[in-house]
Amino acid sequence: MKAFSRVLYLVLAVVGGPGQAQETITNPLGMVFVRIPAGEFVMGTEDLAGARREIPEPASQEIGDEAPAHRVIITRPFYLAQTELTQGVWYQVMGSRPGPEAFWQGEDWARLPLAAASWDMAQRFIEALNRMDPHDHYRLPTEAEWEYAARAGSADLRPMPKDRLQDYAWFIANSADHPQPVASRKANAFGLYDMLGNVWEWVADWYDPQTYGTGIRVDPQGPASGRARVRRGGSYHCPEHLVRPAYRSADPPSTRYSVLGFRLVAEQR
Repeated sequence: MKAFSRVLYLVLAVVGGPGQAQETITNPLGMVFVRIPAGEFVMGTEDLAGARREIPEPASQEIGDEAPAHRVIITRPFYLAQTELTQGVWYQVMGSRPGPEAFWQGEDWARLPLAAASWDMAQRFIEALNRMDPHDHYRLPTEAEWEYAARAGSADLRPMPKDRLQDYAWFIANSADHPQPVASRKANAFGLYDMLGNVWEWVADWYDPQTYGTGIRVDPQGPASGRARVRRGGSYHCPEHLVRPAYRSADPPSTRYSVLGFRLVAEQR
């Protein structure tokens, strides 16, 4: 593989308003990272009643871990991958083909998001990528960074009307119950694709249903320990009520399902 170099681009986008310059970096693997500005947002769900009305069986699906909604400050900008990690990039770095065989057999296999990735597998990929790249350090986003980026300025249940969710996300209503090529739906206001749907995305944090608190939090990192890691965003297999920025789920870090993937943060060394 050729030597890693950091390529910086300014792309016209509607981030921060029409005509604002959206900064991205690209590494030789073709991974594009979008600069997410520092800022403040409301993490969690303020309208729990509205969220519960979407759930077919409210008694069987508790979402109290999305409350209380609380203000969070992200003090520094960060670069988040524009898409979920693809099978093509995984294969370039790791040389293996995890997940269902069928996902690797189509013409578009390299553009599909990596599926059936455990949190532990994500860490092994990150370690390998960090050994290859002398310019950038890679990691999973925190849960707060992920939700901030997924909301892209919105405080509603979703950053788009529910009847337009299919324009932005792959989920059970439009996916044919199969992962779809990344960036084949619309991007959110930060220029990020598939923050909702396609595959669930692991984040760095341990899960605790009581971790949210009142007051302002600054760059929260989540609990110091736990039994499960958080995953966010929903997947191609999910009904729409699970495909929301604030919806939280978690599994032990060794868990592998055919709906689990991740995206990375890049930080200059």
